[in-house]
Amino acid sequence: MNVENQTIKAMIHYQLPDAWIMYDSQRISRALIEAKSMVMSLRTIPYQRSWVDALQQMELKREIAGTSRIEGAEFTERELEAAMEQSHEELLTRSQRQVQAALRAYRWIATIPDDRPLDQDVICEIHRLVVTGADDDHCPPGTTRTRDQNVHFGVPRHRGVEGGAECSAAFARFAQALQREYGEHDPIVQPLAAHYHLAAMHPFLDGNGRTARALEALMLQRAGLRDTSFISMSNYYYDEKNAYLAALANVRRWQHDLTEFLIFALRGIAVQAKRILREIQHNVSKELFRNLMYDLFHRLRTPRKRVIAERQIDILKVLLDVEWMDLEKLIHRTHGHYKSLKEPRTAVIRDLDNLIGLKAVKFQKLDDGSFRLGVRLEWPTEITETSFFSYIKNLPKAKTHSFLQ
Repeated sequence: MNVENQTIKAMIHYQLPDAWIMYDSQRISRALIEAKSMVMSLRTIPYQRSWVDALQQMELKREIAGTSRIEGAEFTERELEAAMEQSHEELLTRSQRQVQAALRAYRWIATIPDDRPLDQDVICEIHRLVVTGADDDHCPPGTTRTRDQNVHFGVPRHRGVEGGAECSAAFARFAQALQREYGEHDPIVQPLAAHYHLAAMHPFLDGNGRTARALEALMLQRAGLRDTSFISMSNYYYDEKNAYLAALANVRRWQHDLTEFLIFALRGIAVQAKRILREIQHNVSKELFRNLMYDLFHRLRTPRKRVIAERQIDILKVLLDVEWMDLEKLIHRTHGHYKSLKEPRTAVIRDLDNLIGLKAVKFQKLDDGSFRLGVRLEWPTEITETSFFSYIKNLPKAKTHSFLQ
């Protein structure tokens, strides 16, 4: 037996499953409950549309970057931005073209009506979009492998379904299962199972992983993760790449028992949903801070206090846009409100001292002796009207101690 035949024999060969979704329901129950509860929290939390639109654009960017990087694509953040904005002719690398192709695929799946069957045509169209303009020099877009077109992948090495008739038949059976057996299982379990089976089968010459993750994203949309709650599973898979690939390999090793991969992926749904939930809650906290800031400061009556309040509101508005800001940068950003004063820098410091005294602003002294500042988002839950107006009475007085000392 020659080396090539020995290598092929040592590979884990694909076999059609007896059951398309097989797992230990008791072992995955905890992860499934957590994932579903986090999805429900994400779908029901109050939000402003502008926040979520921005978050969803960021999630799409994470998804596109993650699914491309898993396959070995290399690009800087600037190259990623260019790939998501420029025309195909302006993109220089295959990695950038893969990003743009994936972007087209995800934008397309977002338009698919929920009642359209997930058949072979849909999957082939996803694949066509994923590889066109990026990998179509060696992979026919939307076309399954023909006879003698075989693929090897993963560690340990796996061999996809045999090219030709076997590949066509397996792909057809998978598409049928999506519309039949899959419907007997939880809507969140279905996308994860489809992800595994399409990747294990590897029906195309290239782009199988990207197509599998895009199909998963489409099915997760139908499970409730769409519009305001799309999460980037590919970002999670990339961050946990070794565990992700190991979980997929172990499912095949255990004759398509999905338990291990489902636990891993369901944990990912919960992790990603929690992350977005925290970001929305952070925006809610900022809005509460902003509302209370305007309410209290605008109720100051004397002209002098109103002028000081306007300056301090400007400081708070600048700090609300960032987590931390360097003191010198903050002084520069707020210069317009202080330039007419005799000692602008001293006035900024004095206003910051007052805001720190109100516990609306926090500061840190860095190792190099510089300072950075940020808002305390918990301030609205701590301050009372009585304590605010009591403290404000002392604002015109010079402070003996400053945060700089």
